[in-house]
Amino acid sequence: MSSGRTETRWGILGTGLIAHAFAEALRLLPDARLMAVASRTAERADAFAREFDVPLRFDRYESLADRVEVDVVYVATPHASHARDASLALRGGKAVLCEKPLTVNADEAERLIEEARRRRLFLMEAMWTRFIPAVVRLREWIASGAIGEIRLLTADLGWQRAFDAQHRLFNPELAGGALLDTGVYPVSFASMLLGSPVDVCGVMHPAPTGVDTQCAVSMRYASGALVAFATSFECDLPGDAMILGTEGRIHVHRPVFAPVTLTRRSPGGTEETVELPYLGNGYAHEAMEVMDCLRAGRTESDVMPLDESLSIMKTLDAIREPWGLRYAADEA
Repeated sequence: MSSGRTETRWGILGTGLIAHAFAEALRLLPDARLMAVASRTAERADAFAREFDVPLRFDRYESLADRVEVDVVYVATPHASHARDASLALRGGKAVLCEKPLTVNADEAERLIEEARRRRLFLMEAMWTRFIPAVVRLREWIASGAIGEIRLLTADLGWQRAFDAQHRLFNPELAGGALLDTGVYPVSFASMLLGSPVDVCGVMHPAPTGVDTQCAVSMRYASGALVAFATSFECDLPGDAMILGTEGRIHVHRPVFAPVTLTRRSPGGTEETVELPYLGNGYAHEAMEVMDCLRAGRTESDVMPLDESLSIMKTLDAIREPWGLRYAADEA
């Protein structure tokens, strides 16, 4: 191969939009090969396999998980199925990249992480934002003290969505709701820069199905830093973030989940803007991280470590607990 690297063979569970986006990204990586796809119907699996020239296609997730031709499985199923499907892949001896949020709640996340560690298999939450070049640069700026100590972070993310009780975004059986779907981005973003909050509070507006159709959340950290974010299915939000420190601020231009442009402003008013495009649709960067980890024999990523994914799930649980918003997984 042109890269001189060992080929990593991927399988994908699920054939929805996110699975398509990830398959498109794998096409850009010469050391990645999409070997297998599984769907709940043979028709969808066959259509996906034809589109992406996938040799193996299945109408049972178990069949893919057991195939020796697959090294790592990307779980692209609805939120409510993440824990089950990721565990299925781990039991098949596969490394796993699981879509965000890692699970529905912290109890599920803890069990899944314990299973991966017991089996000494790689597991990572697919928070792709962390691996794109602009966010890598952002972490470098923060670590260098470019804006001093962070005191405030504001962010928002949301799009107007037509209500459909059966759609995964609004269906409680699929762990729908704005917090778990889009709110996870600012929660994870804040975790990346500030760690775990010591206090959270939020308000939400419910959809007719009971899940949150929009919410606004505040979080406080041991350092005294504050975070405020909003997420919504009811309206289009600006979709950017502002990080304010004791010695300046950084504007993360929209979209906050996949920024290209950062602007750093000093207290004196001097500004520096950088543009750092990502590869393709951006998902390739998380795939490269997984493959680098596997080649190095690591069972988790330093950039998206499992203990942090668990902490993020605890934060999401704490935000929605006062709302009385519970899913089937919470009753297990």
